[in-house]
Amino acid sequence: MPEPASLDASIASAFADPAPTDRRAAAEERRRLALDDRKRSFLRMVSHELRTPLNAVIGFSEILSQELYGPLGAPQYKEYATIVHDSGVKLLKLVNQVVELARLEGHVTDIKMTPENLDEAIEDVIESLRGEIARRDVIIHVIGQGALPVVLADGRGLRTMLINLVQNAVTHSPAGGVVHIAAVKIGGEIEITVRDQGPGVESAELPRLLQPFEQGGSALTRTNEGVGLGLPIVDLLSRAMGGQLKLSSSLGAGFLARLILPVG
Repeated sequence: MPEPASLDASIASAFADPAPTDRRAAAEERRRLALDDRKRSFLRMVSHELRTPLNAVIGFSEILSQELYGPLGAPQYKEYATIVHDSGVKLLKLVNQVVELARLEGHVTDIKMTPENLDEAIEDVIESLRGEIARRDVIIHVIGQGALPVVLADGRGLRTMLINLVQNAVTHSPAGGVVHIAAVKIGGEIEITVRDQGPGVESAELPRLLQPFEQGGSALTRTNEGVGLGLPIVDLLSRAMGGQLKLSSSLGAGFLARLILPVG
């Protein structure tokens, strides 16, 4: 007895080649993924090769600027050595951010979620930024310090996110400005807020700030340094930990970053 025609058709369709448009789309996706992998590999390789000479530049320029082996002679030498040291530190920070961005845009497998004490994490961050905070004459006010909640996060990643958020706030604060840091429990989540008293940005620009190498303001009017990697790193890290980053601002009203993470 012959099989029904409809069954023959269904079997034929199951083994039929994909449509040309589907094949092209699949090929394009494979090429895109391959290019992304090569880009990340290239960034990791270049960044690794830059770190070693940069560490040497930073180390030796620090020795020279502090005149550890005796006076350099003319005072300009010490000044120039300090400039070389500070420039090396700035460049190394950029290299580390590029490496971190490439890692997060790939397959992150080293996230270890553990209960983290926010008081300790924020204290570590403030200590690491103490020099920059003093240079910019900014006050850090931690609301509820000593009784902050515990979050579930990767310890290293948590500090990386907080450093980027606090440093962004300090960078855009006026002299004598106050950066407010707080954390509250809302249901099963902890919302960490970092608010500055800077000039703010237009609300329409906020989504762009989460794209790598983007900053608020135009290249002609921008007054602060940086290449716009801090907030994208925080965004990617928060998502890798099951959280999220929310930004709000308007011109003349400062900048508010809300980092939401699970309760520890």
